[in-house]
Amino acid sequence: MKLGSILIVMLLLFHLPVSGQNNTIDMSGFVFDKETGEALVGANVFIKELNYGGSTNISGYFVIPDIPKGKYTLVCSYIGFRTFSKVYETVENCDGCITIELESEALQTEEVVVSADSINTIDKLFIKPVSKINLTPAQINQIPKVVEADLLRALQTMPGIVSLSDFSSALYVRGGTPDQNLYLIDGTDVYNPEHAFGIFSTFNTNAIKKVEISKGGFGAEYGGRLSSVLDVTNLDGNRNNFEGVFNLSLLSASTTLQTPIGSIGSLSGSFRRTYIDQTLAKAIDDVPDYYFYDTNLKAFFDLGKKDKLTISFFNSLDDLDFSLDKDAEESLSFLYDWGNTTASVNWKHIFSSKLFASFWVTGSRFESNFDFEAVSLAEENYLSDYAFKAAAEYYYSTEMTFKFGAEQKVLHERYDQISNQQLIQIENNRQHSTAYASAVWKPLPVWNIEGGVRMNYFNTDTTFLNIEPRFSLKYRLTENSNLKFATGYYHQYLNRIQRLFFSSIWATANKYNDESSSWHFILGYQRAIAGDLEFEIETYFKNYDNIYQYNENVATDIKPSYYDNNGRPVYTTTNNVFKSGDGKSYGIEFLLRKDKGALTGWVSYALSRTEYEFGRQNQGDAFVPRHDRSHVVNGVMNVDLDNVWNEFSGDAFETDDSKWTLGLNFIYASGQPITVPGSAYYINTLPDWNSLTGGADSSPGYGLYPAAINSYRLPDYIRMDVSVTYEKDYGSWSIAPYLQIFNIGNRGNTWFIQYNEEFENGALKQEIEKVNMLPLLPSLGVTIKF
Repeated sequence: MKLGSILIVMLLLFHLPVSGQNNTIDMSGFVFDKETGEALVGANVFIKELNYGGSTNISGYFVIPDIPKGKYTLVCSYIGFRTFSKVYETVENCDGCITIELESEALQTEEVVVSADSINTIDKLFIKPVSKINLTPAQINQIPKVVEADLLRALQTMPGIVSLSDFSSALYVRGGTPDQNLYLIDGTDVYNPEHAFGIFSTFNTNAIKKVEISKGGFGAEYGGRLSSVLDVTNLDGNRNNFEGVFNLSLLSASTTLQTPIGSIGSLSGSFRRTYIDQTLAKAIDDVPDYYFYDTNLKAFFDLGKKDKLTISFFNSLDDLDFSLDKDAEESLSFLYDWGNTTASVNWKHIFSSKLFASFWVTGSRFESNFDFEAVSLAEENYLSDYAFKAAAEYYYSTEMTFKFGAEQKVLHERYDQISNQQLIQIENNRQHSTAYASAVWKPLPVWNIEGGVRMNYFNTDTTFLNIEPRFSLKYRLTENSNLKFATGYYHQYLNRIQRLFFSSIWATANKYNDESSSWHFILGYQRAIAGDLEFEIETYFKNYDNIYQYNENVATDIKPSYYDNNGRPVYTTTNNVFKSGDGKSYGIEFLLRKDKGALTGWVSYALSRTEYEFGRQNQGDAFVPRHDRSHVVNGVMNVDLDNVWNEFSGDAFETDDSKWTLGLNFIYASGQPITVPGSAYYINTLPDWNSLTGGADSSPGYGLYPAAINSYRLPDYIRMDVSVTYEKDYGSWSIAPYLQIFNIGNRGNTWFIQYNEEFENGALKQEIEKVNMLPLLPSLGVTIKF
């Protein structure tokens, strides 16, 4: 399939001049932060006299097409920046010649706090795609956390996104599993994006420029996953001055540095490392030798008005050296390491004022190694992903915009496990080709209609060809309310075997396992309240076809491909490793959010249900998975204490260059479902069974038989986190020490329960033990900016 040729033809066709429009011109250009030179994403640009415009894309580029020639006032606004306004005389097209530099608001006056963004709240909501959430790095860092600021845990405070436990940062989005989420960093896929056995994510918040997560109904430009898309863009770097951030906490140290590259670009780099292996592990025997690090490096080059180039690199590594007895010369021990490496080159080019295109070459690699010498077990898990992709936007008119693109991806998967009993040697090469096209039509100012289609061609030991329609509609009901709808068809060709405390093993669709698919249906209502409050309601339904779980009976179902010279079975396929099923998720979500002022944050409530059916499992009846949460309430609040005090007391704002900030994070969630015993049984035993199973204290022939799968729920989960930060600005540098308290109420939230039984004097004694998650955890840290 020559997708590249198709894309080139489309670019040429859209690049042809359009006749009959000589009396109009296009206004286009870029919006930057004046202080740093960083492109501003999502800035609102409009013409005051005509009362219409648009917003900047990921490169800070905007275009307002087909404007009658004349003099106009161009207005640009972005939250936290002074509004820009300038008169331009439009004579001819200049293909991105307008450069807007916005000055950051010094948040010292009451006027700035409440009017940092001139666009109406309802207009911002109308522009935002269905089910999309945007978070800034500042919002992420202000949420109280488990020692470290963490992107994935911050997203878990949003409606429809839950975690499995305190020990996991993995995202379960509207009933979907973590492998159904597409993670992108500077346009590159990231696999297994978790550190520390899943407790932390691999995204360093200090290196992030913009975060967007789509919880469903996403457009034709995204695909390959069933549930959600998390798109992370890292900082390009400060093009004007050298600057840095240094963080020190009880767990880790990190730094982010930015510097200009002459007059042609900028460089941004960050590094983070934990030091448990150098501190606690040396003092406490029960703490294993473990550390992780991650590093980001990104270079931006301004090649002219029409060309921008970025080169991005990311690398992470977790290293664990576990020993049961550190003091013994010989002790049960194992080594385990895993990590991600990604790289991308992105060229952005303006073919004309109406035609903007991006081209990527990306590479991603995940690798893990496990060595358990005591039992002669070694494992290597490897997945690589190399891709070329292109995307273009054509601004045909104020009413019509086209988007189209293509991607060619090559996947290589390898899993090797060597033991005395068996060998597993799975290695495959796959190709995934995609192309998409969509159109946005605005027949009237109150309507926004987008339709698109995406084509997937996945080549394995068999082939899959799938067409995916996408559609969304936005309608302005009143001056203060919007109505939205989205639907789409999605396919996934990757599945993973999730393992507790170990990285997941990925496998692709093949002749044994068909592709997974899902339909999304989303209906939403938005309302602006009192000028700066955003209220949203969304209800959704999605089904799942051919989703996969690990087959617990794989040991009896799987058959070896052959036997080696030592008589060990060798397995080279995934036949019978997975079991296939269907499912559905549905629910309703409420969100009230405030992003401006001395008090910011959000409150949300989600009611949802997910059901699975896997053949004869659970006697053929549907059951809820472990990650199902019927009710979830989230509350996040950040308070600028100085400004709040001044507002209530009526005093003028003080300008001593310091401030106190209070952060609160509350979560209530109904208990997770678990499977409990439905009955107990005895089996006939041998006369000397006690001596074989542990003597008189054992329970001979006793067993528990499970009830229906996940028919019982654990106690509700409740947690409150608090943070206090004091920031002092010394002009050229600032310091911000902080105190974080996780689970300030020290509530014992149940992780799981286990049954302990003893057989004493012919009588069975059984106890139920509750194993809790994280207790109250205070932590201290400091952030230094210079």
